[in-house]
Parts: sequence; C-alpha cells; structure tokens
Amino acid sequence: MRSDTSAQGGDRVEANPRAIDYATARTKTWTVGTLVYSFSGIVALFTWLLLGDFALAIRDRSVPPVVQTLLHKYEASDSLTSLLMVVIPPAIGMFIVPIISYRSDRFRSRWGRRIPFMLVPTPVAFLAMVGLAYCPSIGEALHRWLGYSLNASVLASFSVFWTLFEVAVIAAGAVIGGLINDVVPGRLLGRFFGLFRAVSLGAGIIFNRWFFSWAQSHFFEVFMTVGVIFAGGFTLMCFMVREGEYPPPVDDANDLRGRGFLAAAKVYFHECFKLSHYRWIFASGLLAGLTFMPFNSFSIYYSTSVGMDGDTYGRLLAGSYVVSLILAYPLGWMVDRFHPLRVGIVAMAMYVLSTLYGSLFVHDPATFSVALVAHTVLSGTYFTATAALGQALFPKLRFGQFASAGGLVGSLGSIATGLLLGWVLDVSNHNYKLTLVAGLGMSLMSVLLLSVVYRNYLRLGGHGGYVPPEP
Repeated sequence: MRSDTSAQGGDRVEANPRAIDYATARTKTWTVGTLVYSFSGIVALFTWLLLGDFALAIRDRSVPPVVQTLLHKYEASDSLTSLLMVVIPPAIGMFIVPIISYRSDRFRSRWGRRIPFMLVPTPVAFLAMVGLAYCPSIGEALHRWLGYSLNASVLASFSVFWTLFEVAVIAAGAVIGGLINDVVPGRLLGRFFGLFRAVSLGAGIIFNRWFFSWAQSHFFEVFMTVGVIFAGGFTLMCFMVREGEYPPPVDDANDLRGRGFLAAAKVYFHECFKLSHYRWIFASGLLAGLTFMPFNSFSIYYSTSVGMDGDTYGRLLAGSYVVSLILAYPLGWMVDRFHPLRVGIVAMAMYVLSTLYGSLFVHDPATFSVALVAHTVLSGTYFTATAALGQALFPKLRFGQFASAGGLVGSLGSIATGLLLGWVLDVSNHNYKLTLVAGLGMSLMSVLLLSVVYRNYLRLGGHGGYVPPEP
C-alpha cells in the first residue's frame, strides 16, 4: 500500500482537482507527502480507513438512541439527559482534544505521528463499554447495599462509565481527521469523505431498520457488541494503515516540549486565533454544529410526545439513511469539483426551509415524519459536504492544531447550549417543538457566517489558488 520516495515536505498543492478518469485509473499513482499509491494501494488504504470509520459509526449510530432509551426507562430528567449526552462529551473534548492534537502535530515515531495517540485509549473504551453493559446490574447491587433508589443507583453507575467511555473514545478519535489529512491524497478527499459518510449511514441503516426496537430492551447485548466492534475495528485500522515521513515540526527551533503546558497553550491560542480568517471559520463551524444538536438530542422524546412508536421511528431513520447513502458519493464528487464551502452553504440553506416547516406544522406522527426525514437527510448532506472543509482551509502541517481549536470553540458552545436547552425543555413542560425553532434560528445565522468565510476564501485565492495564511 505504501512506498517511500524522495519527495519532501507535505502534500503537493494540486490546483483545480478534477474527477478521476477511471478508464486509466489503474495506471495512475497518487501522492501525499512521501506516500505514493497505486490504484490497488488507494483501494487498500480506503478499505482500512473505512473499517475504522465503521467501528466509530456503529458506536455513534447505536449507542446514543439506546442511551436515551435507558435514561428514559430509569426516569432521568431532560436536564440530566442533556448533561450526559450534550454537555459532558464536549466538556471532555475541550480539554483533551487540543492537547492530543497539538502534540500529535509535533510528534514523530516509527509508528507515525497520529496512530500512537489512537491506539492507547482504545482498550479503555472497550472496558468502559463493558461497564455500561453491566450498569443495570451494578445499579441493582448499589440499591440493595446502600439503600438508594434503584433509578438513582442505575443512573449513578451509568454516569461513571459513560464519562469514562467518552474520555477514551474522544481521545482515540481526536486525531483521525489528522490521519486522513496525512495519508489520503488531497484531490480524493471529497470522494473519500463521501464513502466515509456512506459507511456511517450503512451502519445507521442496519441498526435502525433491524435492531432499534430490539435494542430498546437489550441494553447488555448492544453495549457488549458495540464494544467488541469498536475495539477490534479501530485497532485493526491502526495496525494496517501506515503513515509516511514528516518534515521536522513547524516550531522545531523553539521546541516547547520542555517548557510546560502554559508555554504550549500560549503558542497554541496565539497561532490559532490570531488571524480573523480562522476566527470566522471557527465561528461558522460552531454555529453549524449547534444547529443540528437540539433536535438530534431529543428526537426520540419528541417522537414519543406526538404519538409515534419506536418501530416507526427506527424505520424512518433507516429510510432517511438510505437516501443519504445514495447521495453520499455524488456529494463527495461535487465537493471535489466545486469546494466544500459552496456545497455546504447550499445544504444549510435547504435546512433552513426544513426547520421552518417543522417549527410551523409538526403536531402528529405524519408531520413529525416529514420533519424527521428532512432533518436527517439535510443535516447529513451538510456534514458530508463539509467533512473535508478543515483539510481545505487549515495549514497542512498544523492541521490537528487548527482542527482542535475549532473543536474547542464548538465544545464551549455545546456545553452552554446543552445546559440551556435541558433547562428550557424542563421549564416549558417538555415542549420539544422548541428544538426545531432553535435549529431554524441557528441555521439562518450559519448561512450568513459561512458566506463570510467564503468571501475570505475568494480573497485569498479561491478555488485552485487558495493558500492557508500562516499565523
């Protein structure tokens, strides 16, 4: 899959990327840094990366809805649900992702600069998932031994293992975007992320179509199976994908490793937030990420409140994922052809219309079905379109650092929004229509911010001429 050449430095800048001529693809080679791929090498690379993506996707697609059902069964409040699912994950990411990303950009080893940071947390994630599987049993034991209520005991044990699991998974996944940036040729990124999205959607289709209703009463089996798939798939990807050779770290002359956390943090924030161009990118990413969060976090509760049964909900999600799966690769081609920003702005504008419909007309299972399908397809369209946005806009050798800065901003916004959202829903007597109203307002502002980023992108060279400004 890999052969080293005498090429130096990062990926060669390739202006005006075009679609692959598949008739002659088998005779072509693709390069990124010192990595050179034949057609078969690209196929092998995509296969192993997509296996790791499937391991992440099966966790993302199956665990959150099962967790929502478990929390509902043991009478967790909306505020506790929001705290565990919306606030805690970004709070964890806010602290560990910037550190891991910053260090991985500057780390050099025979295993590469990304893979060591992905391998170490994976066994911890598996053990935490085993703990989640046994939470009802642990809660029953605490109930007998300590005399606390059964619901409180189960929720307490769940909170501990969920937090540990999120720490491990976030740490393991912190640099996967950096790995993709380092090993996937730039002119294939859009189509790769299209396939990346297709794998995630395939996992969602399988789970929601055939296992969603069953999973609602089989917590143990779901958590154990997901733990095994995640640990196995992610580990295998790390062993089979090889990184190339990297030039010395960008600040090698002023190595900060011996000067402590504060010195590194000062450089980190100065470099990432000094230029207004990157501040606009971070702001647009923050708002776009928050746009879909309210409805995503409470869609199951919303469906129940309008009288929809779990089987119908699962089938609607599966059908939505089929539509998104069909769209995934064509969207990737469009991204390579027209740029992530252009496609992303169009997708977000369409989402404005879907949330306007939901805010005005949802009142029963039929109207909720329309809003659910539109939300799922259009939010997926946006994420597919902008999956390669960081790779297109951030400096290559410091990609992990800048990507984590965007994640840091997003985490702060998610924490604040999650706390506010849970409180608003509790005091509004669980008026879940407010999740769509919030999505409408944020999607409108997202279109405006993304338009500013696009204007700056054109000013800095545009499609084929853009060079990320150095801080």
